[in-house]
Amino acid sequence: MKFGKFIMSRIDKNPIIIPEKTEVIIKDNEVFVKGSKGELKMLAHPSISLSIEEGNILIKKINQDDNDAIRGLTKALITNMVNGVNSGFAKKLELEGVGYRVALSGNKLVMQLGFSHPVEIEAPKGITFTVEKNAITVSGIDRYLVGQTAANIRKLKKPEPYKGKGIRYEGEIIRRKEGKKAAKSA
Repeated sequence: MKFGKFIMSRIDKNPIIIPEKTEVIIKDNEVFVKGSKGELKMLAHPSISLSIEEGNILIKKINQDDNDAIRGLTKALITNMVNGVNSGFAKKLELEGVGYRVALSGNKLVMQLGFSHPVEIEAPKGITFTVEKNAITVSGIDRYLVGQTAANIRKLKKPEPYKGKGIRYEGEIIRRKEGKKAAKSA
């Protein structure tokens, strides 16, 4: 809502609630979050100030002229950190196509994707892979790293629009194109 030249924001009014068994330390605009699944850290933008009051993380801007988008982004990142160290994040991918297979070898995925060679992907630090039939689950505590790893795997063989072969996210709908029609014989 705009009133004159000021933009009202509700970000300051909604603090991030720190769950039980979660430890949050703020030191020099660096946020450390530790929970049951691990720990994460992040350096916040210098134009905002962070504080902990009554079990909540408060985000405030230092200058009134600064952009509210940075506070919203910081709030989302810290919320993802708190959720990640408590419950974690996961993305599921599905392989579809004749001869497309995936196997887990230690912390590497070994995939047959129709190339002349198998494709191997090693799990980055903090990421675990699980495989069931032709489904891959990428899981970890860092939401960005989980999403980026899943996107890198999908990029190896994107689903094609004619038969739908390739790697897709679970529940992703591929818009199919109609193939060429056979000419009628006279």
